Amino acid sequence: MKFLVAGAGAIGAYIGARMAQAGFDVTLFARGPHLRAMQERGVQVKSAEGDFVARPKIAGSLEEMGPVDVVFLGVKAHGVCALAPQLKSVLGPDTTVVSTQNGIPWWYFHGFGGEWDGLRLESVDPKGVISANIPARQVIGSIVYFSTEITAPGVVRHIEGNRISLGEPDGSRSDRCRRIAEALIASGLRAPVTTRMRHEIWVKVLGNASLNPVSALTRATLVQMVRDPGVCSVIRNIMEEVEAVSRKLGMELPVSIDQRIAGAEKVGEHKTSMLQDLEAGRPLELEALVGAVVELGNRVGLPMTYTRAVYNCTKLLSASAMQQPQI
Repeated sequence: MKFLVAGAGAIGAYIGARMAQAGFDVTLFARGPHLRAMQERGVQVKSAEGDFVARPKIAGSLEEMGPVDVVFLGVKAHGVCALAPQLKSVLGPDTTVVSTQNGIPWWYFHGFGGEWDGLRLESVDPKGVISANIPARQVIGSIVYFSTEITAPGVVRHIEGNRISLGEPDGSRSDRCRRIAEALIASGLRAPVTTRMRHEIWVKVLGNASLNPVSALTRATLVQMVRDPGVCSVIRNIMEEVEAVSRKLGMELPVSIDQRIAGAEKVGEHKTSMLQDLEAGRPLELEALVGAVVELGNRVGLPMTYTRAVYNCTKLLSASAMQQPQI
C-alpha cells in the first residue's frame, strides 16, 4: 500500500517516521523549514523508547502525486478546509482517508440515521468546503492517544503513548480498517479497531471541550485545574453540558465525569494542546473542540451556559493573541 501523511506536523511526522522505519511506502507532505529539514536530514525522532532517524519520501506539493491507497490527515481541525481542495490528485475512488482531528469531525453525521443524518456543522465545515472535496464514504475515523511535539524543524519529540484507535463511522469491522491497523501495528503502534468510534469521539470531546479552553484562559496544567475547587467546578459544569448534548444524540458515554476528571489529574503537570498553541502563537483548535458542541447544543435546544461562556471568552483571547506581534 502507498501511504500519504498530508500535514506532517508533530503527530503526522511521528506516524510517518514509524511507518518508514518499518519499511512502508510513505510520503510526508509538509511546508516551510520543517519540509526542508526533513528533505535534508530525514525525520529525527527523540523518544524514551529510543531515538531514531527515518527517511520517508518528502513532498512540498501534491499536484504531481498520483492516487495513493491511504491518506492520513495530519493537520489540526482548522487546517482541513485549506488542505481538502489540494487532495484531488491523490484521491482515487478507492483511497481511504484517515481523519485524525480532535473534536467533532466534519463527517460525523454521515450515515448517522434519523433526523440528524447528513447534518453539516458550519463550525467545522464552513460552507461545506471539506465535504465537497473529501467524499465521506472514503473516510474512517481515528483517535490519537499519544503526545508529540516538534522541537525544531525536522525533529519530533515523542512524549508518551502509542495508541491510535481506528473505526468505521457505521461501526462495522471493515477490511480497510484491518489493513491500516495491521500496518500501524507493524510500525510499533497500538491500533485497535473500534466498533464504537462515535462514542469514543464523545469521550475525548468531554475533556477537550472543557479542559482545553479553560487551560488557555488560566494558563494552568491539567492537575492545577482539577485541584482548584472553583476551576474544577466550571470544568465539571461544562462536562455535564457536553454529556447532555451527547445523550440528545443517542450517545451514552462509557465513562463518568468523575472518571474523566480523575484521568486528567493522573496525567499531572501537562499543558493541553490548546494552551501549547496559545503560547506558541498558533491558531487555536477552538471550533471543532468547543464551537461544534455549542452549535449542536443550539440544535438540540440546550442552553450550554458554561460552555458558551468559556467558548466566547476563549474566542476573544485567540483573536487578541493572533493580533499581537510575535517576538
